Amino acid sequence: MYKLFLSLIIGSSITYAAMVNGIALTVNDEPITLYDIDRTMAVNKVSKNEAVSYLIDKILYDQVVQENNITADVFDVNDYIEKLANANGMDVYSFKSIVKQKYPDYSVFENEAKNAVIRQKLVQKIVKGQLAIATEEDMQLYYEKNQNQFMTAKSFDVIQYASKNKNALLETLKNPLIISSEVQKAPLTLETQSLQAQMQYLLNETKINSFTPIFTANKQFVSLFITRKNGSTALSFESVKARIFNDIMSTREKKYLKDYFEKQKLTADIKIVR
Repeated sequence: MYKLFLSLIIGSSITYAAMVNGIALTVNDEPITLYDIDRTMAVNKVSKNEAVSYLIDKILYDQVVQENNITADVFDVNDYIEKLANANGMDVYSFKSIVKQKYPDYSVFENEAKNAVIRQKLVQKIVKGQLAIATEEDMQLYYEKNQNQFMTAKSFDVIQYASKNKNALLETLKNPLIISSEVQKAPLTLETQSLQAQMQYLLNETKINSFTPIFTANKQFVSLFITRKNGSTALSFESVKARIFNDIMSTREKKYLKDYFEKQKLTADIKIVR
C-alpha cells in the first residue's frame, strides 16, 4: 500500500512538472513554456495576453541581436556610462557614486547599461540612417513640455566636510559624531544659479540627510551633508541640453524598434501548442 501511495505521489509530481514546464507556443521554433508565462505575469504584474506578447517580443529581439552578432563588452559599457556622466555634467567617479545610492546592487545598473548599448548597436544596424536626429528645435520643445523633469531646489543648506586627508574624511563620514582633527566642518547655503552643472546634479540627486560622494575642491577632499532643499526652479536649457538629446534619441530608438518588431511578428513562425 505504501509503495502504491509513493508511486502515486511521484507520478502526480511528474505530471504537474510536465504541465508547468509544458510548451505553450513556439516562436521560430524557440519555445515559451507555461512557467515562462506565469512567471512573467507575476514579476511584471500583467495579464496573460500581455505576458505572452512580452515574451514573443523578447524572443524576436534576442534572435535579431544574435543574427546580427551584436554584443556589448565591458569597454562598451564603460564608454556608455562615461557618456551618461558627461551628459549630466559629471565626472565618471561622481556619477557612479550617485548611481550606487539609487542601485544598492550596482550590477543591476551595469546590466541596464549593457542592454542599452546592445539596443543602440541594433538600431544602428537596422535603421541605416532612417532615424531622425534631434534638432535644437526638438530639444527646446521637449524642454518646454517637460520642464517638471528639470526642476531643482533654488538653494541647498549643507554642512561641508573638508580635509586634505581622504582617509580621515572617509572615517568621519562613517561616523559624523566623531570628527577627526584633520577634517573641517562648516555650514553653507549654496545658491543653485551660482553652481556648475556637475554640482547641481550632485546636490539634486543626493537625498536630504545624506552625504554627497567625495569630490575635490581647492586642493581638498570634500563631501556635503544636505540638511535642506529650499524652493524650486527650473534648470537652464543649456545645462540639460545633452540630457534632453539622450532622452529624445532613446525614445525614438525604442519606438523604431517597437514598430520594427511589430512587423517581424507578421512574418515570424509562431505556433500555439496549448
